[in-house]
Amino acid sequence: MKKALITGITGQDGSYLTELLLEKGYEVHGIIRRSSSFNTGRIDHLYNDPEILDKKMFLHYGDLVDTSNLNRLLEKIEPDEIYNLAAQSHVKVSFEIPDYTAQVDALGTLRFLDAIREVGLREVKFYQASTSELYGKVREVPQSEETPFYPRSPYGVAKLYGYWIIVNYREAYDIFALNGILFNHESPRRGETFVTRKITRAAARIAAGLDNKLLLGNLNAKRDWGYAPEYCDGMWRILQHKNADDFVLATGETRTVRDFTILTFSNLGIELEWKGEGKNEIGVIKKVDLDKAKKLIDHSTNKGSYIQEFSNKLKQGRTVVAVDPKYYRPTEVDMLVGDPSKAAKLINWKAETKFEDLVQLMIKSDMDKVLRRGF
Repeated sequence: MKKALITGITGQDGSYLTELLLEKGYEVHGIIRRSSSFNTGRIDHLYNDPEILDKKMFLHYGDLVDTSNLNRLLEKIEPDEIYNLAAQSHVKVSFEIPDYTAQVDALGTLRFLDAIREVGLREVKFYQASTSELYGKVREVPQSEETPFYPRSPYGVAKLYGYWIIVNYREAYDIFALNGILFNHESPRRGETFVTRKITRAAARIAAGLDNKLLLGNLNAKRDWGYAPEYCDGMWRILQHKNADDFVLATGETRTVRDFTILTFSNLGIELEWKGEGKNEIGVIKKVDLDKAKKLIDHSTNKGSYIQEFSNKLKQGRTVVAVDPKYYRPTEVDMLVGDPSKAAKLINWKAETKFEDLVQLMIKSDMDKVLRRGF
């Protein structure tokens, strides 16, 4: 039985990766930060299973800013594989807490690599969660493993240090360490402050009459969006490759924030019309298709009340999307789109979920949450 250690196990990727590794027969250990409230929501179905907790999955308190803790955990667990997913991962927030972002995202990776050396885990394989934000002000389109980096945020710069310290320790000390340069990957488990989940959650709440409008920043920012569980499978495949190497995981397609918003509301039967420009741009309801809404929502106990509330509150001409300059980044990343051909060739990985299907499963999940709580 292989042992895997996951930092960030309570996050979107950590939860999906844990499920994947348990299915493959791994013993999974996760590092969680001490909090005054429970933050295990994404893995509660595993945490509350007596056949899994402390038998197949083990949780340990720790933090990437605590070197002695990392050393003790590595000595105790002796993992075969390490997946370093923990980070201060919100780009906009990194401008507000740049020092903490660097401590965790940059120096946290260094602390981990040094702990591996000090403990003497010569056979361990180390996966570093890199990011498409490394490319920032892109030098070429699409972006591949050979594209020069130009990060545009404290988050991107911190991750750049993490990327290069992985390469350096791999070459200097022969550690099996590598980078997965993953482009945006989403799911119903995405954090509510990230733009995709912010859009789907707000749209569902607007349809239910719980929120008035969705506030966004740069509607024209382009991103390469894939489905998170598939990317976690890619992480595992990268670490099984015979050589320690760096890989881009992406769909190869790019869409705007506006596209994501339009499609989200469209799944609820709401057609948007855009008016104004820049910070004055708004999205208003052009028309509502109740039959389309019925296709998305199929709960016998709630459907009738939902459709009635839907038709009452979503009138033509109502503003449901607006721009708020406070969500602009000081330095924007305008367009990201990855070239996943190396991953397809060497580890047989390809993104399968289409953009339209990704948006639909996210808005359906958030609408289901609203329906379960009622109006």
